[in-house]
Amino acid sequence: QVQLVESGGGLVQAGGSLKLSCAASGSISSIVAMYWYRRAPGKQREMVAIISSGDTTTYADSVKGRFTISRDNAKNTVYLQMNSLKPEDTAVYYCSGTLLGWGQGTQVTVSS
Repeated sequence: QVQLVESGGGLVQAGGSLKLSCAASGSISSIVAMYWYRRAPGKQREMVAIISSGDTTTYADSVKGRFTISRDNAKNTVYLQMNSLKPEDTAVYYCSGTLLGWGQGTQVTVSS
């Protein structure tokens, strides 16, 4: 089973940017879909971005136009570029995929 490790989170001011990485222990090229989701205190889990094995992407309305999901199959890594961050983006971000688990997550905190 492929294991995942998220990294790249941190504390940024509103309007700033962060790039998250999801490093997989094995090949992700044939996985149907990889995705990022987030969990904030008092809120339900929210899917923020999905990328298929054919590189089709889907975004939550709340992040559309600001976040970009991408993948590098040669590096077994999925990325989430986050621009124009808002305080409402504050959450723990997790990476997962079809038939996969998830890692420990990475904390993103956006100050106002």
